[in-house]
Amino acid sequence: MGNRLLSTIFASAALVATAGFAEAKTVIHVMHQGDPGWVKAYGDVAARFEAANPDVDIEMIYAPHDAYNEKFSAAVMAKQLPDIMELDAPFLANYVWSGYLQAVKPLIDKDLLDDMTDSNIAQGTYPIDKDLYAIGLTDSSVVLYGNKKYLEAIGARIPKSVDDAWTREEFEGYLEKLSKLEGVKWPIDTFRGYGIKTEWITYAYGPLLESAGCDLIDRKTWKASGTLDGEACVKALTMMQDWVKKGWVVPTSSGTNQFYAEGQPAALAMGGHWFYAEASAAMKDNVVVMPLPKIGDKGVSPNGTWIWGISATSENPEIAGKFLSFLLKDKDYREYAKTQSAYPGLKSFAAASPLYAEGGPLAIAFEQASKTAIARPPHPAYPTITSAFMQAVDKIFNGGDAQEALTAAAKKIDEDIEDNAGYPPFDEQQ
Repeated sequence: MGNRLLSTIFASAALVATAGFAEAKTVIHVMHQGDPGWVKAYGDVAARFEAANPDVDIEMIYAPHDAYNEKFSAAVMAKQLPDIMELDAPFLANYVWSGYLQAVKPLIDKDLLDDMTDSNIAQGTYPIDKDLYAIGLTDSSVVLYGNKKYLEAIGARIPKSVDDAWTREEFEGYLEKLSKLEGVKWPIDTFRGYGIKTEWITYAYGPLLESAGCDLIDRKTWKASGTLDGEACVKALTMMQDWVKKGWVVPTSSGTNQFYAEGQPAALAMGGHWFYAEASAAMKDNVVVMPLPKIGDKGVSPNGTWIWGISATSENPEIAGKFLSFLLKDKDYREYAKTQSAYPGLKSFAAASPLYAEGGPLAIAFEQASKTAIARPPHPAYPTITSAFMQAVDKIFNGGDAQEALTAAAKKIDEDIEDNAGYPPFDEQQ
């Protein structure tokens, strides 16, 4: 099995080499991201697939997480799309609208399709034709982690279900109490350390704002002006800016592990489900997992993760589908995913994941999927929507005027949609 960097697919020498192998074997290029553990897991599955299918060579093409979308754009410009690509779910509408992906239902084993959870189907479905364009073993969510010792010290109520989430008044009251508690340097880590070059800000902060009555765009008219820069959003971002001004939030410069770092300086952490594995390993049973707080009248949580699609230009879509089916059924791959507290996207995987079963430490996270999860706007303009929003949040957290920053973001989004004539047929949706 080959394992080459993305850049090599643009090198003519590599293309010549691939063409040479093509006479003897069918080559399937798989573009993916992930940390070293996941990269090894994918590579091991590819090796097992090749052993079972000696006429196929799986070429794994790694692209760094932070630069994945830029690398994908480069592959598009070079007309070098891989057969299989990992993609972040909220970008699916853009990729399908652009003609990069093909429907996968006819290519994936039926038992896997029947095994998908509703949220997994939702993250891989294109809203115009309602067809499935991507599939994954997993989905995702964000929860509120708490340091049990600190919460008990301030007498905080510990929610037992999504229906019992903290209200805004409770949440901010606890943040203030924690800010005065000995041993606590910061009341909460919102993982600003992830920066603004990943989806984190839109993925994790968006639900808090939606809970407060805000949204990134009007999902019927597909206009951002009047919504993203409306009163609800300005108030919600001003609220979060106030948390930063008060010194309640771990700053970007302090990294992303202050919840369980030596001395445990952060009392709460608004983190992804994947953070549980790290936190529980360091803090044992001092970790409490709670639903995201209700800032307004309803609770909202995110969903969507990195899933697998087959490119429209693949010359071997049936073999690509066969590999994806093999990947999602691979026992060792699933076992590795369990060690990473992977969020179930298949019913069989959920049944085998004691973390998420009733009574499990992440059961509240899985409960959010059926009660409060709302997908990011499924629109071809999403890359512009998330980029504009992240830049606005960054300005606001660094002291900028919320109204001014959000108005600029809304204008940028609307201009992109207008420049693309409404992204038909999305312009016909009302």
